[in-house]
Amino acid sequence: MNNPIVALLPMLVMFVLFYFMLIRPQKKATEQKKLMLENIQKGDGVVTIGGLHGIVDEVDHENRLVVLDCEGIFLTYELNAIANVKQSAGKASTEVEDLTPEEPVEEYEDIQPSEEELESSEA
Repeated sequence: MNNPIVALLPMLVMFVLFYFMLIRPQKKATEQKKLMLENIQKGDGVVTIGGLHGIVDEVDHENRLVVLDCEGIFLTYELNAIANVKQSAGKASTEVEDLTPEEPVEEYEDIQPSEEELESSEA
């Protein structure tokens, strides 16, 4: 029973559990945030880590800076200060649906109610 492998087995199992429950999800979240920050562009609606909501006016990926337009006030932040992109400018659609009918609409003359309808409405 003094086998060193048996003694290390619980430690190994705990390390594997920690890896799959803590380390791996953290790496995935870090990669997602990095991808989000790389794809940020002018016009995106963002929220900073301090809770400030604004629209991206300028992005400088070389210096890792972003300028936010907060209702006419321009604020410069580090790119890592962006917590979430709530509305992407690339996803916004500016297309207008054509609602004109395909077939011409017939114009009708004013339709007068029949005598029966007039009598029933008066009663």
